[in-house]
Amino acid sequence: MLKHPLFSYFSMAYAIKFIVLIPYTLAAWGILSGDWNAAFVLATFGPFVAGIIMVYLAEGRAGLSRLLHSVVQWRIGWKWLLFVFAAIPALVMFGVIIQPGALAGFQGLTSHLMTSLLVSYPVTYVLVWFAGGGLDEEVGWRGFAWPIMQTRYGPLWGVLLLGVLHCFWHLEEFLTPAQGGGPGTGWTPFVTNLPIFLVFVLFVNIVLTWVYNHTRGSLFAVISAHTSVDTSGAVLVPLLPAFGAATGQSATSVLLGFGVGLGAAALLILFLTRGRLGYQPLPSPKSSEP
Repeated sequence: MLKHPLFSYFSMAYAIKFIVLIPYTLAAWGILSGDWNAAFVLATFGPFVAGIIMVYLAEGRAGLSRLLHSVVQWRIGWKWLLFVFAAIPALVMFGVIIQPGALAGFQGLTSHLMTSLLVSYPVTYVLVWFAGGGLDEEVGWRGFAWPIMQTRYGPLWGVLLLGVLHCFWHLEEFLTPAQGGGPGTGWTPFVTNLPIFLVFVLFVNIVLTWVYNHTRGSLFAVISAHTSVDTSGAVLVPLLPAFGAATGQSATSVLLGFGVGLGAAALLILFLTRGRLGYQPLPSPKSSEP
């Protein structure tokens, strides 16, 4: 496993996800009865479990201590905190709102709605941070895999490869309503939603990697940024009746919106950093004079 750390890590992350998600998928197609949402949540911890195992095998307890320190490394500067907690939701919502007909039926930000948001958004955010795409994924993606991939392949090729692997780790979800699939949807989730989702995930990985490199490898920063994307989809997007249902065309439109908003930021980051994404490789040690 240590000879092939990336292959070992991704094999475990995929296997855990695909196997644990099976009951949820079968329930979505009416083959199993009962509520299997817990299986969906547990399946998302594939990268977390695989990352912990690989870090322990490679670095022992010292590696786990390093990983924990990175997860709680919240002193990243107010500019990065503002970007992670405010700018990312703004980018997501911008991409959704600019779509034709997005504001149809929207009743405005009433005082009652604002009060509800002040409660629902932070509560949902905390839940997602710990068990909804934040901690459960990023401990693996950027906590273990990314430092190796960035050194081996460079920031640009590395992030593109990670984005593809990250995207297809979600593949089984396209058989379920979680990604617009399920009975009666035909091939639409795979033919339409999956390519859009791939581009969206590539953009997300570019943004998260840029944040990671500029915050001295803070997993707190990337977990929080990842959570900001997912929480916006769970709390803010449903405020727009045109995107109320997470199936069919609505799912496609939401993916497009997310891709437009975060894609604008990702392309700007690529241009301004010339594809380096803030990566500063460690200098090679100088050989001593004889």
